[in-house]
Amino acid sequence: MKSLLFLVLLLLPPAALSQELSTGSNRASRLFRSGMDEFGLFNYDEALRLFNQAISVDRNFYEAYMLAGDVFFEINKYQEAAVYYEKAVSINPDFFPMIYFNMGNAWLALGKYEKAREAYRILSEHPGVSERHRNAGLQKIKNCDFAITAMNNPVPFNPESLGPAINTDDDEYWPTLTADEQVLIFTRQVMLNPEGRRRPGNLREDFYISYYRNGNWTEARNIGLPLNSHLNEGAPSLTADGRFIFFTACNRAGGLGSCDIYFAERNGDSWGEPINLGPPVNTHAWEAQPSISPDGKILYFSSNRRGGKGQMDLWYSTRDENGNWSEPENLGDIINTEGNEMSPFIHVDNKTLYFSSDGLTGMGGYDLFVTRKNEEGEWSEPVNLGYPLNTHFDEIGLIVNARGDKGYFASDRMSGMVRDIYTFDLHPDVRPNEVSYMKGTVYDSDTRRRLRARFELIDLATSAIVIQSFSDGRNGEFLVPITTGRDYALNVSKNGYLFYSDHFALSGFAHQTDPYLKDVPLHPVRTGEKTILRNIFFEFDSYELKSESIVELNKLTEFLLQNPGISIQINGHTDDTGDPGYNKDLSERRAKSVANYLINSGIDHERTQYAGFGETRPIASNETEEGRAENRRTEFQIID
Repeated sequence: MKSLLFLVLLLLPPAALSQELSTGSNRASRLFRSGMDEFGLFNYDEALRLFNQAISVDRNFYEAYMLAGDVFFEINKYQEAAVYYEKAVSINPDFFPMIYFNMGNAWLALGKYEKAREAYRILSEHPGVSERHRNAGLQKIKNCDFAITAMNNPVPFNPESLGPAINTDDDEYWPTLTADEQVLIFTRQVMLNPEGRRRPGNLREDFYISYYRNGNWTEARNIGLPLNSHLNEGAPSLTADGRFIFFTACNRAGGLGSCDIYFAERNGDSWGEPINLGPPVNTHAWEAQPSISPDGKILYFSSNRRGGKGQMDLWYSTRDENGNWSEPENLGDIINTEGNEMSPFIHVDNKTLYFSSDGLTGMGGYDLFVTRKNEEGEWSEPVNLGYPLNTHFDEIGLIVNARGDKGYFASDRMSGMVRDIYTFDLHPDVRPNEVSYMKGTVYDSDTRRRLRARFELIDLATSAIVIQSFSDGRNGEFLVPITTGRDYALNVSKNGYLFYSDHFALSGFAHQTDPYLKDVPLHPVRTGEKTILRNIFFEFDSYELKSESIVELNKLTEFLLQNPGISIQINGHTDDTGDPGYNKDLSERRAKSVANYLINSGIDHERTQYAGFGETRPIASNETEEGRAENRRTEFQIID
């Protein structure tokens, strides 16, 4: 929203920069030129004093009113700026047409959209204005028209402070949450010397952390070393499980640009040493405000690097299986503008992106927008989140919880003092897809020792890996986000253990946000151990494998290839519905189908046996549909 410093000075007509000012008073002229010098040195109070003295000498001194208006604008006194601009225009409406742009900006900063629109209209219709500035005026008119309509059609918005455990007399902003909404990390700007003044040399940005316990946030504490340092850290982004954090740090030793993106890994309650992502993500330019996708494969960020569409653009980089980041790509014209795009946030659904822009049509300043990625990877036309979520103030730094119903952001417009963090119910039109999660611990079934194990959440329809991560190496904890509307296979594996299989049938469900809380025991590889293959599916009353079984069959094939010294038996089971003899035959045929798939995939037939047990070995009651479903199963068992 700030005016470009010296915009008026650079565009001032030659008469204003020579002896031919609009005043005939030598004293007023000397005072004005001294004021310009002070303005150039950022001595705003002195510049205003001199401009006002010049005006007192000559009440019709156009340039003095105009420059005084610019000073007021720079110090955020927009009402005074508008008054001085209007006085200048009343003296000579055609002396310097660009004053209407600054006047419109002042009224826009005050939320006076009708007055702002009129100023931009005069600018865009003035014959002495360049095509570039005419187009800028027309874009501002679009903003005013949008704002007027939006204010007449407000969206539901009732922000609530996160409370005194989070918000203090200092500035709190840039929140980030885990998918289960139990861990909150944010940036707090603290005064190094509480008795001093709030100025850059006496302020430092640090990360603070809080936990959601018994319906309240715990007292936030400084997250400490090694994430925090004696310099500034900000804009954190947690992976869905809270295991990794990406953030911005500026002017660190070994940095590539003014601000770079770093990441760190958590083990238990301890964070590892932050690592600079390095090239090609970081350059000599400004890279900041990262947002990591839930699968950890795509990093979104804002940068002014070369090749952009405007000033700050949104970019993304992908990570391969070896942990290498690709050359970043621009998100393109549908999102980036000639202005600034900032604070990207990719939701846990991995399809909905929120961001801030001052180049797209909005309320003025930075507005919050949402765009969605389709199956082809294309982004939709960004949608403004509406008024009063967006206002004539700057809105930036929005995040949305996994369930998709609550937003979190920081603002000073509620308190009128420092920035605090607020939460609010996100109106349905701009919500992402709902996401649930599975949470628990992985442990050795014999010793109960917590294990670091590999997780893969796989879309059964496409066989695509949606999430890939590891449980915590110290406490075995894991959290896997699961988006509704699809069917998934979950595989948990570790060398020396049988893999664990689970199934989430969520296709057709629009609302499934209750979490799945489940601990995962892994059984050591040894004779007699068995595991249920929960993602093996057959056609009804048939032994023909369904295509959705391929993911699990390939996982079993991979397991056997990695363990060439073992042999297995595939066991088929049914419920007690129907004839026992028929059930036994069907279960054996189904087990044989699985064994044949393994053999056709390169597994020696001598390592693969099969057997059908029909209804004779139930693991649940056959009195309920849920129990019968559990009894209809395929297992594999180590026999040698």
